[in-house]
Amino acid sequence: MTAPTVAVDANPLTRHVITGTELYSRELCRRLPAAAPDLNFRFYAARPAPGAGVDLIVAPMPRLWTQLRLPIELARSRPDLIFVPAHAVPFMTRRPAVLTVHDLAYERFPQAYRPAALAYLKAAISWAEHRCRLLVTVSDSTRDDLVELHGVDPARIRVTPPGGGEPAPEGDPELDDRLLRELGVEQPFLLHVGRLEPRKNQLTAARAARRADMTLVCAGPESDPETVAALRRSAGAKLVGVVPDEVREALYRRALALVFPSLYEGFGFPVLEAMRNGLPVITVAHSSMPDTAGDAALYVEDPRDVEGLTEAIERVRDDAGLRARLGAAGRARAAAFTWDRCAELTAGVLREALN
Repeated sequence: MTAPTVAVDANPLTRHVITGTELYSRELCRRLPAAAPDLNFRFYAARPAPGAGVDLIVAPMPRLWTQLRLPIELARSRPDLIFVPAHAVPFMTRRPAVLTVHDLAYERFPQAYRPAALAYLKAAISWAEHRCRLLVTVSDSTRDDLVELHGVDPARIRVTPPGGGEPAPEGDPELDDRLLRELGVEQPFLLHVGRLEPRKNQLTAARAARRADMTLVCAGPESDPETVAALRRSAGAKLVGVVPDEVREALYRRALALVFPSLYEGFGFPVLEAMRNGLPVITVAHSSMPDTAGDAALYVEDPRDVEGLTEAIERVRDDAGLRARLGAAGRARAAAFTWDRCAELTAGVLREALN
């Protein structure tokens, strides 16, 4: 009996800037063939991705690849199922499909998107909700958003949490010191990892850091010019931009705490990355943060509450016992989130959709 063929949109593996959706796509695609040897996977992308760890079928096209080029390949190969780990299901295909929906940020913060991008996201998600046999979400929070905001039947949604909680590398103290010196980062410091944009709420975190007489080091791509300009003017923030993996890990190892008062997250990879490093987490009690951090974080109810965030920072700063408890709880919590488990759960969803 011939193994069912699953075509995978692996184009996120080829992007240069790695955020949560790219990380999810890369790590999941690497593991799916081993997690489901009974399925025949074909990974499609617009360009090569050396070092991605996936055997890609490259179908070049500079723009509109998902909606124009990928459907041609699908028409030729006629797979039994299409899996889209991060993006959109092609409009011009009738093949059965499964999509991972990471968040509905465009519903909560439409002003953060250009009109054309917003219209595309709305159309793509609506199409997927009608076309896909099953939908995957990375958190209970995103599942609840699909049900509440779009009326999706919860029986069609499967929650498969991502990985990333595997034990962190120990690091070399001398190398960490050198990397921080090269960045101009002085200890003690607070850390924020993520795109610099209003939804991530770095400005509130920077104001709280300044009140606590500390510096918030912000590592991530500069997406919103106004946010970037305001942070550069702030005495409580230091911007280091997109940093290599070894530098990001050094920041996690040496920071006093991760301060992550995001207004909305589908999952929150920086929280998981901090926890696996034993770094105390200060975050907010809404969207997916409780799904990710559980009881291993110090929560603030209102993400815009500068005073409340300042008090949380000062508690962590001044209480070594609290830092130790949060660090240990974080490592234990993170251990439940592994990419192997994510691949196994996702493979189960794909088999279910095929049947």
